[in-house]
Amino acid sequence: MSTSRTLALSSLAIQKTLKSPLPPFHHIASFAPPPLHFPFRRQRSTSALHGHSPSGAPFSTSLAFDSSIDSEEDTVEQILSKPDRIERLMKMQRRSEAVQEEAVTGDCSRRWFPYLDLFRSGDMEMSSKEVIDALDPFIMDARKERFQRAVSNRTYSVCLVVEGLTDFGNVSAAFRSADALGIQSVHVISCDSSKRYRDNRHVSMGSEKWLDIELWDSPTKCFTALRKRGYRIAATHLGPKSVSVYELDWSQPTAIVVGNEGMGISDAAIRLSDLHCSIPMKGMIDSFNVSVASGILMHHAVCDRTSRLGYHGDLTPDESQILLAEFYLRHKKSTISIIHEYAERKGNNMDPFNLGHL
Repeated sequence: MSTSRTLALSSLAIQKTLKSPLPPFHHIASFAPPPLHFPFRRQRSTSALHGHSPSGAPFSTSLAFDSSIDSEEDTVEQILSKPDRIERLMKMQRRSEAVQEEAVTGDCSRRWFPYLDLFRSGDMEMSSKEVIDALDPFIMDARKERFQRAVSNRTYSVCLVVEGLTDFGNVSAAFRSADALGIQSVHVISCDSSKRYRDNRHVSMGSEKWLDIELWDSPTKCFTALRKRGYRIAATHLGPKSVSVYELDWSQPTAIVVGNEGMGISDAAIRLSDLHCSIPMKGMIDSFNVSVASGILMHHAVCDRTSRLGYHGDLTPDESQILLAEFYLRHKKSTISIIHEYAERKGNNMDPFNLGHL
């Protein structure tokens, strides 16, 4: 009792000596001591234009662990709630659906690829090679190596479709797994933008910045587009006609569909899909968390493709160069200013590489 009273009196005495109330926590945090730098770890650059060397394992093909993400970057919630942000995210010119369908239909050897070798800046047109050459001096070597490693392991032969998820945390986690496993194309069906969600950038680790995200308002529209692109639709559903994911040939272009956290795949998606698959369960519980299931499915697809084909990433040299240019353009918001300046100087017959003042 006496000890408690002493502590209480001491606390009151301290408060009386203060001339002003304690500052908010975020102000207190500003007085934190500087971080320690150990001699065996190189300090990272803080340049606004240069990327950071990747953290974690040196052989990671993921771009999600991006410590250079600007605070102004769109969050998963903002991207999924406003379709115009999706359009701003993708930089290189995209193919029209009609042209892409004509290229894929009737030719099983052709795989869908969304981009043209074209970037437009006003009236000026630039190839992926010009984009890379213009931005190359402004990106650190370690960052460029990471881009190249990620592109070499990317594929559009497998894509992820998430339907009706109500928790952006699960969407963010699925995006992060897709990036880490080299799945470039992800689709979101009927995301309810009227609800309020917390920011889950800490869950996605910025992976949405490096993916091609498409939004749909119904399974019918999404599946119709995917079939035109040459995909078969594999819905995760436990039913009498379901097959194990371990029995499927994932070397074929496949769209993996996962459903709502509570209700699973919608009846429309079940009816419209080409096949139903499930992950064999060995315990008392008969389902995984949707983000965990997405990761397991995509990981198995990568392993199966590697076993059958000897590789997972399957972009052609031309496609790899275009996607590399796309990553260069997404690297920083300032890179768009650089490329527009480059195009303007080129249009005015000036030396486009004289961009030192930027």
